[in-house]
Amino acid sequence: MKLVRFGPRDAEKPGIVTAAGVIKDVSAHVSDYDHAFFSGGGIEKLRSLAARADSLPDAPAGARIGAPVARPRNVFAIGLNYSDHAKETGAEIPSEPILFMKATSAVCGPNDPILIPRGSEKTDWEVELGLVIGRDCRYLDSPAAARDVVAGFCVANDVSERAFQIEHGGQWSKGKSSENFLPLGPWLVTVDEVPDPQRLGLTLDVNGTRRQTGNTQKMIFDVWFIVHYLSQFLKLEAGDVVITGTPPGVGMGRKPPEFLKAGDVVTLAIDGLGSQRGECKNS
Repeated sequence: MKLVRFGPRDAEKPGIVTAAGVIKDVSAHVSDYDHAFFSGGGIEKLRSLAARADSLPDAPAGARIGAPVARPRNVFAIGLNYSDHAKETGAEIPSEPILFMKATSAVCGPNDPILIPRGSEKTDWEVELGLVIGRDCRYLDSPAAARDVVAGFCVANDVSERAFQIEHGGQWSKGKSSENFLPLGPWLVTVDEVPDPQRLGLTLDVNGTRRQTGNTQKMIFDVWFIVHYLSQFLKLEAGDVVITGTPPGVGMGRKPPEFLKAGDVVTLAIDGLGSQRGECKNS
């Protein structure tokens, strides 16, 4: 299934996307795609609704698409998880996943504007595979066990302000957490419809010019390993978002470096998970 949320920001309704691409409103049956939904077996409830999707009302034509999950309790991010991206940044290949956090206030819809922070000159792009945790978990026994706790996958843009991230001390989160720095969606594709998350192509264009081309085969740590690994250090909660690293081609790695400015348009896509389009605007 494809889970989608539609409507004005902070007032989105839950929906599902039919095989014909029609968004159906399920808000009469499900309050939202949040911790209570995922931890309470909401996906299984949706399956019965999807079987009679024709009886459900359509979403309004042209409705805004929001992030496919309500504001999560946590957003976990993995840095330098593609060997070719680590090389372009001059970093060593990590021996364990590099973890940082993004503020949950950074989450926005897939086509919402990318907001350039005040004074920023180094706002960058990063197409990433995102996943959503489907139930609370801790101390998973193995990477294989992670398959039972992932609800699904989505497109993510880990927008980053490199000066904030690197030149102002502290940890990476400072450069990763500005408003609208995590467009998600357009939808969440349930795990059963993604046969192999390690064989997905990723692309990102800026103003129609290809900047990133990658494949999740190139991940240093695969998605199941990441979820298992994180569970050894912290509690993962239903509805949490994990973004899993970016392939090469970020602006910081170009020669000379290239960064986003107001008016630029960023489009990105992942095989089977949909696409995003974000226009850059000054915050």
